[in-house]
This record gives sequence, C-alpha cells and structure tokens, in this order.
Amino acid sequence: MAKSIQDKPTIAERLQTASTQTVDNLQGSQFWNSVFRPGSVFRKGYTDSPRNRSYVIMNSVLYHLHPVKVKRHAVKVSYTLCLGGLSFFIFILLTVTGIFLMFFYRPTAAAAWDDIQSLQTAVTFGLLVRNMHRWAAHLMVLSVFLHMARVFYHGAYKAPREFNWVIGVILLKLTLLLSFTGYLLPWDQLALWAVTVGTNMMGFTPVLGDQVKFVLLGGAVIGTDTLLRWYVLHVLMLPFVIVIFMAIHFWRVRKDGGISGPL
Repeated sequence: MAKSIQDKPTIAERLQTASTQTVDNLQGSQFWNSVFRPGSVFRKGYTDSPRNRSYVIMNSVLYHLHPVKVKRHAVKVSYTLCLGGLSFFIFILLTVTGIFLMFFYRPTAAAAWDDIQSLQTAVTFGLLVRNMHRWAAHLMVLSVFLHMARVFYHGAYKAPREFNWVIGVILLKLTLLLSFTGYLLPWDQLALWAVTVGTNMMGFTPVLGDQVKFVLLGGAVIGTDTLLRWYVLHVLMLPFVIVIFMAIHFWRVRKDGGISGPL
C-alpha cells in the first residue's frame, strides 16, 4: 500500500506532464506549422544540423526575396490579373504624392482647410496631385479587395499559405484605416462628422472604450489635437506598419511555393 502511494505522481509532476503535452500539441498543430517555416527553432523536432542551419539562411527575409525560378502560370496576366503588384504600385504612388502634399499642409484646425484650398488654387499641379492621391486611395482599396477575392477563388489561402492569408486580411484592414484617416485631413464638415461617428463607434470597445476614444480625440472634445493624432496615424504609423506586413507578405509568397497553381 505504501509503495503504491509513493509511486503516485505528485501535483507538480502532473502539471509538468500536462504542460509538456500542451506544448507538443501546439507545436504539432497546423496553425503552428503555418506560422513557422521548416528549419525554425520553434518547429517540433528541431535539431542542430547542417540542413536546418541552411534553412535558417534560406528563410531570411533579406537574403532571398526573389525566386530562382518562376512557374509558368505565375506570369500569366489572366490568372493573377496583377492585382497584388497593382496594389503595391498604388501604395508607392500614394507615398510619392502624399510627400508632395505634406509640403503644403499644416495639421491644425485653423489652417488645414485653408491649406487644402490654397493647394488646389495657388500651387502648381497642386489640384492634379491631390486628385491623384485621392483617386489612388480609392483604387488601392478596390485592388486589395479584388486581390483577396482572387486569392480566395483560387484556393490560395490553403496550406501552406494559411498564415499569409491572415497577413493579407491584416493588410486589407490597414488599407481601410489608411483611407479613413486620410479622409479626415481636409477638416471640413464631412471630416468632422466622420471623426465623430468613428470615435463614438470605437468608444463602445469593451472595457477600454472610453480610454480608446480619449486617445483618438486627444482629449474630451474634437479639436486640433484630434487632427494631429489622425495626421500622425495617416502619414507615419499606418504606412510604417503596412510596409512591415507587405515585406512579410511578399516573402511568404516566395517561401510558400510561389503563386498558387490553377485549379
């Protein structure tokens, strides 16, 4: 009887066994394997071998962005419609035209609207560049949405591309946020009501709603601080985050086998 009691595992041992099994199940799951590439130290059964060391180098983002060879179907315009490349090109166009507009814009409640008017009437090619920026923003939202629709239709979200599909969904949301924050910068009546509706919606965030609303407004009411915060989001934070996610997105397209094959 004493021997059986002594052989019974303790609570600490049972917790350790349960935690080990949980980690093993997580590392062996489809979700885990879709996030971490072969050769990663986080993959189940990783060993320090020459093969896995070469995987670490080959999976580097900066080491190998372009493929050694391209599948024949991947270069057909009728298959991809170049929607991914078009979205990236429009983002570059938005960056260039946006930098031009920044030279003539002051993010203050007193000067924002007047700067937009003077940009359109007194600056050489100002109206043209502003319209290019505005229409490019609309086209980017459309092209990103159509790109995701094409990926979904062709089943390119399936293994081993699940993680990259999630990255694409995040990029779509960031694109919508980028378009929304730019919509507010003229600081006209449309912008004021858009800020009002948007911040009120975010104010209903569970638990932290009031804090989120206060941060986005820069205070208790809409004012210059509100415009400045949305301006920083539009020209600095969101583009910076989008560039990071685009780099990961392009890299995973290459590392997950290139563009998916036809159905």
